[in-house]
Amino acid sequence: MALDHAPALRQTIDARTYAEPDALLTELKAQADLSPEDRAKITADAAGLVRDIRGTSAPGMMEVFLAEYGLSTEEGVALMCLAEALLRVPDAETIDALIEDKIAPSDWGRHMGHSTSSLVNASTWALMLTGRVLDDDQPGPVRHLRAAIKRLGEPVIRTAVSRAMREMGRQFVLGEDIQAAMKRARGMEKKGFTYSYDMLGEAARTEADAKRYHLSYSRAISAIADACTHDDIRKNPGISVKLSALHPRYELAQEEAVMRDLVPRLRALALLAKSAGMGLNIDAEEADRLALSLEVIDTVMGEPALAGWDGFGVVVQAYGPRAGVVIDTLYEMAQRHDRRIMARLVKGAYWDTEIKRAQVEGIDGFPVFTRKAATDVSYIANARKLLGMTDRIYPQFATHNAHTVAAVLHMADDPEAYEFQRLHGMGETLHDIVMQKHGTRCRIYAPVGAHRDLLAYLVRRLLENGANSSFVNQIVDEDVPPEVVAADPFDQLHDSVPSIPKGPEVFQPQRANARGFDLAHTPTLAAIEEARAHFAEATWEAAPLLAGEAAPEAAETVANPTGGASPGTVRPASKADVATALDTAAPWDAPLNTRRDTLLRAADMLEDRYGEIFAILAREAGKGLPDCVAELREAVDFLRYYAGQATNEPPAGIFTCISPWNFPLAIFCGQVTAALAAGNAVLAKPAEQTPLIAQLAVKVLHEAGVPRAALQLLPGGGEVGAALTGDARVNGVAFTGSTATALRIRANMAEHCAPGTPLIAETGGLNAMIVDSTALPEQAVQAIVESAFQSAGQRCSAVRCLYVQEDIAEDLITMLKGAMQALRMGDPWHLSTDVGPVIDDAARQTIVDHVEAARAEGRLIAELEAPEGGTFVGPAILKVDGISDMQREIFGPVLHVATFKSHELDDVIDAINATGYGLTFGLHTRIDDRVQHVSERIEAGNIYVNRNQIGAIVGSQPFGGEGLSGTGPKAGGPNYLPRFAAPDHQEASGTWDNAQQSLPALPAHLPTVLETQSMPGPTGESNRLSTLPRPALLCMGPGAETAAAQAKAVRALGGVAVEATGPIDPEALTTGPAYGGVLWWGDEETARQIDKALAAREGAIIPLLRGKPDTARVRAERHVCVDTTASGGNAQLLGMMA
Repeated sequence: MALDHAPALRQTIDARTYAEPDALLTELKAQADLSPEDRAKITADAAGLVRDIRGTSAPGMMEVFLAEYGLSTEEGVALMCLAEALLRVPDAETIDALIEDKIAPSDWGRHMGHSTSSLVNASTWALMLTGRVLDDDQPGPVRHLRAAIKRLGEPVIRTAVSRAMREMGRQFVLGEDIQAAMKRARGMEKKGFTYSYDMLGEAARTEADAKRYHLSYSRAISAIADACTHDDIRKNPGISVKLSALHPRYELAQEEAVMRDLVPRLRALALLAKSAGMGLNIDAEEADRLALSLEVIDTVMGEPALAGWDGFGVVVQAYGPRAGVVIDTLYEMAQRHDRRIMARLVKGAYWDTEIKRAQVEGIDGFPVFTRKAATDVSYIANARKLLGMTDRIYPQFATHNAHTVAAVLHMADDPEAYEFQRLHGMGETLHDIVMQKHGTRCRIYAPVGAHRDLLAYLVRRLLENGANSSFVNQIVDEDVPPEVVAADPFDQLHDSVPSIPKGPEVFQPQRANARGFDLAHTPTLAAIEEARAHFAEATWEAAPLLAGEAAPEAAETVANPTGGASPGTVRPASKADVATALDTAAPWDAPLNTRRDTLLRAADMLEDRYGEIFAILAREAGKGLPDCVAELREAVDFLRYYAGQATNEPPAGIFTCISPWNFPLAIFCGQVTAALAAGNAVLAKPAEQTPLIAQLAVKVLHEAGVPRAALQLLPGGGEVGAALTGDARVNGVAFTGSTATALRIRANMAEHCAPGTPLIAETGGLNAMIVDSTALPEQAVQAIVESAFQSAGQRCSAVRCLYVQEDIAEDLITMLKGAMQALRMGDPWHLSTDVGPVIDDAARQTIVDHVEAARAEGRLIAELEAPEGGTFVGPAILKVDGISDMQREIFGPVLHVATFKSHELDDVIDAINATGYGLTFGLHTRIDDRVQHVSERIEAGNIYVNRNQIGAIVGSQPFGGEGLSGTGPKAGGPNYLPRFAAPDHQEASGTWDNAQQSLPALPAHLPTVLETQSMPGPTGESNRLSTLPRPALLCMGPGAETAAAQAKAVRALGGVAVEATGPIDPEALTTGPAYGGVLWWGDEETARQIDKALAAREGAIIPLLRGKPDTARVRAERHVCVDTTASGGNAQLLGMMA
C-alpha cells in the first residue's frame, strides 16, 4: 500500500475514518490558529463581501434559482426529480407521464413574480400554466376542457418543459463537448479566470464504459493543449478526472484488478497532460474508496517519466475527519517522489450518501462530519495546513462561501502561492470582487457533457446548495443580514442541531442494531482475517443435541461447495433420536425477562464469534464475505427483535423449525428464537447441507442459558423432517424452503398432527422486476446485478424475470451484459469474489440443464464461464417472451429478460400476478404515480422501488410472501410472534340440522389497504408496512350461530368472511374456491377431514382455524421500500440539517 512508506500516517488515516468529532474539532481549532480577534475580523470582512455582492449587479442564475426553488419547497424537489430524469427518456408517452407526475401536483403560483430573474419568473409562469393544464382534480366542464387542452397540448408541453430543462442545464454546464466549452470559456478567460474542465458522466459500470471515458479524457486533454500557452502551469487550463470512470470495479475489494488496469490508464492521461503543460486533478469520491485512491495516486505520482511536471493534482474533502492526514500523506508523497503537486480543497460532495451507508452497514460512526459548521472549521484548519506546505503543494481553495474566502485571505500572505476555484454558473460576483481587491487567482470548475449526463451533476449542486442554511441560498435573500450569512462557524459549533443516529442506534429505543463491519476499512478487514485464520483449516462436528441421550450413528462428511477441504462431519438424527426429542421436549417456562435477557446474551455471543461464523459460512455454505456479514447481522437482529417482542401469552407447546441452506444461520436463528421468545420447546432441523453452522448456533443458545429441553437440534435429511412434522405432540411448524416441500409438510401435518396445527411457511417465488424508460440505467443495472447474481442467485428474494421497456432495452441489456462480465467468480473466502458456488452438484446440474436448453433454443444472451472444480455455475442471462415462459423457479444465478411497450405495463403486472407467486418485486421508475399504481396492483409481499430487491432488514422490512410464496405472517415483523402462542380454541355453540350445502362463492377480492405504518430504518429510505384483506375466510360453524360468530371475529379484524348456510362435505374443499382460510369450531373428526381436504389441494396453502383468528390470518401484509435518494440525493436529510 502507498502508506506503507509512512506507517504512522497510515495508522492515523485508519484511526480517523470514524473518529469522534469532538476531540478532532478541538485539534482542528488549534490547527486553524485563529485568535478571537482574528475570527472577528474574518467575520467582519466576510459580511463586507456579502454587502459588496448584494450591491453589485444581479446575482447569478444558479443563486437565484436555488433561492426560489430550494429543498424546502415541494416544487424544488419536484424540479430536481424532473431534471434528473427528463432528458434521458426516449419515448413521448413516458415523457408526458413524467412531466404530469412532477409538475401537476405542485403549487407553482406561490413562486410567480418572486424572483429577481426574468428567466426564473418565465420558468415559473410556464410551469404554473403546465401544472394547471395537467391537474385533473377539477370538477365538471372545466375538467373536460382541460382534458382537451391537455390532449392537444402534450407535444407543446413536452417541448416547452424539455427546453426549460436544457436551458437550466446550459446555465450550469459549459458545453456539450470540449470544443463548445472552450469556445464559451473565452469570455471569462478575458476577465482573468482560468478553467478546469470536468467531463460529466456516471462511474463506469462496464469495461466498455471505462474505455470510452478514457478516450473522452484523452481527447479533451489534446483539445485543451492548444490553450496551454503559458510556461507557468498554474495559468493554463486543466482537467479533472474521476477514477471510478476509468474502471468498472473501482473498489477496495478489487484492488489487484484496479492496480493492474486503472494505473496504466491514469499514467497515460498524466503523461498527456504533462506534454500539454496542463494540470490534471484526481476528483475525490466516496470515503470507502479513499485508501485505494491514495494507492493509485502514489503509484502514478512516482512514475519517473512525470518528473519535473507540477500539474498532478488531488482533491481533498474537508467534511472527512481524515482530510488533514490525507494532506499530510500527499505532502509525504510529494517529498518522497520529489514532486510539486496541486491540492484542491473542497467541502465534499457525497455527504448524504456517506450518512446512509454508515447507517445501513450498522457502523458506529460516520466518515464525515455531521454538522455543516464542523466541515467549515475543518476547511479553514486544513487551508491553514496547505498554506504551510507551499514548497511542495499548490493549494486550490474551491468555495462560494464568503466567510471561507475571507478566512483564506486572512491566513495567506502571497496571492501567487494559491488560487481560488468556483463552479461554472456560481460564485461569479464573489470571486470577481476578490480578484479585483486582492489580486487572487480564480479557476472555474466547468462541467462538459451531453444533456443526459449533466442532470446528475445539476441535482448534486441543487442538493448541496439548496438547503435554507447554505451560503448560496442565503446570499440573494435580503432578509438575512450579512452578519448571519457570514457567521463564524467556530461559534456555530456550540449551536444545537438535530443529531443523526449512528448505525447501532438506528432502531433505538426498541433494540440495538447488529454490529457492522466496514469491508472497505483496512483495520476491519485485518481483524476479520485474523479472526477467520484460526478456522481456515479447522473441522467441526454436528450431531443431535438432545435433552436425553442420542443414539450413536455413523458420521457423514459435510461437503465444501468450492471443492476445497471438508469443513467437518455430521451424525444425522435417527428415529430413536426424534422419539427422544419429542419425549423430553419441555416448553421454556422461564419468566419473560429471563427469556429476553438470555436471547440478548446469545446475540452478543454470536457477534463475538464472528471469525468462526464467517469461516463456517464460507466453507460449508459457499458464502462470500459480504454475505457472511449480512447473515450474522440478520441472525443477531432476529434475536434482539424477538426478545423485544416477547410477551407473557401462553406458548403453543412444541414447535418444529425446519430451515434452509441458503440462510443457514439467519433463518435458522429467526425461526428458533421466535419460538423460544414465545416460551415454546423447539425441535430444530437444519438443512441437510448446512448442519455445522446450526450446531454452533444451538450451542451458543445453550451457553447463553436456553435449557436443553427447550431447544434440541436434530440434523438430517427429509426423513427427519417428516418425523418432526408428523407427530400429534407437535403444536406448530415453521418452515422455509421450496413450495413443493411445504405442501408435503402440510399433508403430513394434516395426517398426524392435531387438526389446525399452525404451519408458518416461507417458500419460493418467481420474482420479477420492471424497469421503465425513466430509470437511470446505471442505477438499474447495479440493482439488477445485485438482485440476480449476489449469493450466486440463491436467495428466495432474487429477481428471476426482468421486464425492460423496449425503448431502452438495447442499451440497458448491453450495459447489463458488461456489468455481468465485470463480476469475479471464485473462492468465497477471498474478498474479491462476487459469485461463489451453488450449494451442491444437484443444484448445479439443474441450473446447467436449464441454461443449456435455452442455448439450444437460441435464447442465451450472455453467460460467464465458471471456474473448474466445486459446484460453480456461471451467471447467465436468458431471453423470454414473458414470465409465463417460466414454469418454475431456477434457484441460481440465471436472469430471464423480457421487454414491454410503455402501454403494456398493466398487462405485465397481470402476467406476474398470474404466476400465483408473490414474494418480492422490484420497480425502477421516476414516476411517483406509477410507483403508487404498481404497488397497489402487484401481489407481492415485499416491493422494492429504485433499489435492489434483496436483503430485507429485520423490523424495518418484514419479509414474507403470499399465494404460492408463503402463508405469512412476515418474519421480522410485528405479527410474527403471536403465531407461536397457544391458539384460542373455541367450542361450537350449535350444529347444522339441514341438508349439505354447496360451497359458497368467493366474493370479489378488492385489495383495500386497511392500515399502513411507517417502519424504522436508515435515512434515505421509506419503509411502509400495509395490511389488506386476504381472500375471504369460509366460516363453517358448525351451526348458523357459530358461523355468524366466526364471521364477526373475522370482520372485527378487517377481514372478509363468507358464512356457510348448512353443513359442507369436507371433500368439496379439495377443489373449491381458494379461500383465505377455513374456520371450524366443531368436532375433531370433521376437523381432520377438513384439514386433509385442504392439504390435498394444489396451489396456495389454506389453513384450518379451530379458534379465533389473529390479525395475520385475515390480513395479508405488504411492505414497500423506496430508495428516496434515487433521483440524485437525500433532500430530506439535507433539508433537516439546514
